[in-house]
Amino acid sequence: MNTSEKVAVVTGASQGIGAELVKAFRQRGYRVVATARSITPVDDENVVTVAGDIADPATARRVIAEGVARFGRIDTLVNNAGVFVAKPFTSYTSDDYALVKGVNLDGFFHITQLAIAEMEKRSSGHIVTITTSLTDHAISGVPSVLASLTKGGLNAATKSIAIEYAKAGIRANAVSPGIIKSPMHAVETHAALGALHPMGHMGEMDDIVQAVLYLDAAPFVTGEILHVDGGQSAGH
Repeated sequence: MNTSEKVAVVTGASQGIGAELVKAFRQRGYRVVATARSITPVDDENVVTVAGDIADPATARRVIAEGVARFGRIDTLVNNAGVFVAKPFTSYTSDDYALVKGVNLDGFFHITQLAIAEMEKRSSGHIVTITTSLTDHAISGVPSVLASLTKGGLNAATKSIAIEYAKAGIRANAVSPGIIKSPMHAVETHAALGALHPMGHMGEMDDIVQAVLYLDAAPFVTGEILHVDGGQSAGH
């Protein structure tokens, strides 16, 4: 087994930002373990796809086990999988809560534990988590309590992991996006959504990809919440 090439794990990898991250890591010579509910095999021996619900601990175990079995190591984990349910706070149902908590928190918890355990064996590694700029500033008309509850927790957990594992050679950072052009948002909504940013337009998926790649290549950066949000977190 050739274990000299770095290996990245990307969750939520079947479309949108996740799929773009898989392409970007491959272009940089990484081998990739890509997971999502609906992901299908690809014609690339250096990409392993694992279909499953990231909220299920069994999925996390399969993802990390497949990566180690095929490639021998785990260097980077990108916690990209996430769900957003926009409802008034009192309209959220127990099912809404379970869905958002399951993907955003449980999914992060189980796979990050397993990834760090592998990284500790090499005294190096990097966790990048995609959160949201809404945790820093609520927007009137965009109800987001569950996003703030879960993604805000991930921002805090990122800093905690960064400090806990700093001397172990493992870094942890987060990318905090504004609203990004992706399959989540219909084209007819782009103008209105763009107006919510001080820069007057939405971000592109490549903005997030480049932020992740920067953090992954920045060995002295850890505990950082990198805002890629068109100025939203700075003010209005």
